[in-house]
Amino acid sequence: MRSLCDLCASALNIRFKYIHRRDAKNAGVAQRIPVRALRSKDMNTRLSLDALAIFGGPPAFADKLHVGRPNVGDRERLLKRITDILDSKWLTNGGPQVQEFEERIAELAGVKHCIAMCNATIALEIAIRALDLAGEVIVPSFTFVATAHALQWQGITPVFCDIDPRTHTLDPDRVKETITARTTGIIGVNLWGRACEIDELSKIAEQHRLKLLFDSAHALGCSYKGRMIGGFGDAEVFSFHPTKFLNSLEGGAIVTNDAELARKARLMKNFGFTSYDRTDYIGTNGKMNEVSAAMGLTNLESMDEFMAANRRNYHVYREELAELEGVSLVPYDETERCNYQYVVLLIDEDKTIVTRDQLVEILHAENVLARRYFYPGCHRMEPYRSLYPNASSFLPQTERVAARVLTVPTGQVITPEIIGRICNIIHTALENADGIRDLLESKSAV
Repeated sequence: MRSLCDLCASALNIRFKYIHRRDAKNAGVAQRIPVRALRSKDMNTRLSLDALAIFGGPPAFADKLHVGRPNVGDRERLLKRITDILDSKWLTNGGPQVQEFEERIAELAGVKHCIAMCNATIALEIAIRALDLAGEVIVPSFTFVATAHALQWQGITPVFCDIDPRTHTLDPDRVKETITARTTGIIGVNLWGRACEIDELSKIAEQHRLKLLFDSAHALGCSYKGRMIGGFGDAEVFSFHPTKFLNSLEGGAIVTNDAELARKARLMKNFGFTSYDRTDYIGTNGKMNEVSAAMGLTNLESMDEFMAANRRNYHVYREELAELEGVSLVPYDETERCNYQYVVLLIDEDKTIVTRDQLVEILHAENVLARRYFYPGCHRMEPYRSLYPNASSFLPQTERVAARVLTVPTGQVITPEIIGRICNIIHTALENADGIRDLLESKSAV
């Protein structure tokens, strides 16, 4: 059987040439140049194709690079808070850490009420129940599946609505077409750290007397038309999962200016208890514990640092990939406050030749765990795929965007040098697209 290197050479009809350097510690020893940060002086420095890990080379990174590796603030401050918790013996049930965390989040979002939860999925479920949603609720399919599950779990039908391909969020015109006599609400998703069409959705909800809830898992610390996200609609939900730019180990929150809704949500997250031995609502255990709140508080103190790192990373990616045909970055409105939580690439396969999924395969081999968010869309996942087998026919933009999106690593631990190395891999793959495609097809046939 022919070796992979022979196969590569045959497929491309080329001879691979290695670039060498002299190592200061090993004078005279030829070594392949490692993938380097792409500054202008390095733009012509590329890997040979057989140096790519997928074709037998060593991975560019020894450790896996995740899209959402947790940011961590001041460890000493965190450990001090945890020590105080252990000394107090108040570990959960609305202790001082949770109370302070709720106050800080409410202040950040510019709202009257914040109800911290154990995670954002429970927060969504409780918000949905507190809003008395029933029947049908309009949601995008291009979202994390928890948005739909939070409805289906409670016997409410998620009605998938198409998105605007420019914003990746609900298309208000399609929302209007989707409303029926059974519709009781709309859930808009503020995606990537960008707001959806909040004003238009608010008008639609008011005109049709629908409840309006926003899944703002990505949008903490962001603004819409100069106003902080958190106080729009009837309520919004934040996530503090470790993959989010600000985490509380695990957690979520409902934020709202509606005092009655906040009161109901607080009861529901604690089994519905209104007093020591009385319940007035059906409830569950949705409480955030004190250690999670301590982590959230500690990370809030470093939030500006996290956002600055994300913003820097976004601009480095944008600069390094600017001249690469078929690859564009989802833009951010820099007149708004933004967390730059995700760096989202759009891959136009008609121009790149290498497909989005092939590029994922190449990056994964290098230990760059790029993600196909939110592929393939909720409507193609169970139970929705079986419940709505024809959904793709009325979600053309969702299908198109889900096939193009590629998110790449960012966050506190990702440096410009790392980004340069990632971008060099992408450049190498796409600048040799015809050969890469042939090699991958040949590789899969071996």
